[in-house]
Amino acid sequence: MALSRFGEVFRCSRGAVIGMIHVKALPGTPMNHHGVEELVEMACSQAQIYKEAEIDGVLVENMFDLPYVKQSFLGPEVIACMTRVCGEVRNIIPKKVPCGVQILAGGNQEALAVSKACGLQFIRAECFIFSHVADEGLMDGCAGPLLRYRRAIGAEDVLVFADIKKKHSAHSITSDVTIVETAQAANFFLADGVIITGSATGQEADHTQLHDVLQNVDLPVLIGSGVTKTNVHKFMDANGFIVGSHFKTGGRWTGELEYDKVKSFTDLVKSLRAN
Repeated sequence: MALSRFGEVFRCSRGAVIGMIHVKALPGTPMNHHGVEELVEMACSQAQIYKEAEIDGVLVENMFDLPYVKQSFLGPEVIACMTRVCGEVRNIIPKKVPCGVQILAGGNQEALAVSKACGLQFIRAECFIFSHVADEGLMDGCAGPLLRYRRAIGAEDVLVFADIKKKHSAHSITSDVTIVETAQAANFFLADGVIITGSATGQEADHTQLHDVLQNVDLPVLIGSGVTKTNVHKFMDANGFIVGSHFKTGGRWTGELEYDKVKSFTDLVKSLRAN
């Protein structure tokens, strides 16, 4: 069921390329230097690049809101601004191309609310199952409350892609639980897909973990960090790639989005999908 829903939304069953829109620091966060209109304009310029490069999907994230805070400390200004940005991005990206949102850190219910308001198709959820220690502190599993909230607001058409053994986190609490068992737990708790990452932003994931999870879980599996033109062939069995740093100047997430990098990567993946 989850695999078929993924195929319907992304119009391909493997290697869907999802480009990151890293929104500059929002009002109220320490690194904020731009007004709302400027933030919207910069996000929309990235959306235009992805549109012209004919990417398979787009994911909007408040990446510059350092240092991140847990959900209980997220202010209404963050949700309001992300709603405005996502609405404008959705207007630029063609309707056939799915858009999603992640709100750091662990703002999964907030992401569902933004998706509902803006007509988005998916969210990236942190700490869907089990607990871990992240930069922001102890993060607890949220699948039960999150999916009840999705049902309550009538957003069941919004897919939830859950990070497992998430980057920038310590997993000693669940060191006796393998990544396959974690993925199986996400499946049991009704995730619409799971995301495998490296240890940090831009770090390559372990392709052996990808194959282990694919063999044991009937869910879409996405790679959430470190995919490049050089290594993408190792991950082509994945249902999708979430790519940010590789598309930026210098391969850094803080760099500027470059059309040529997006287009060449997207064209390469499409050719690999055809083989």
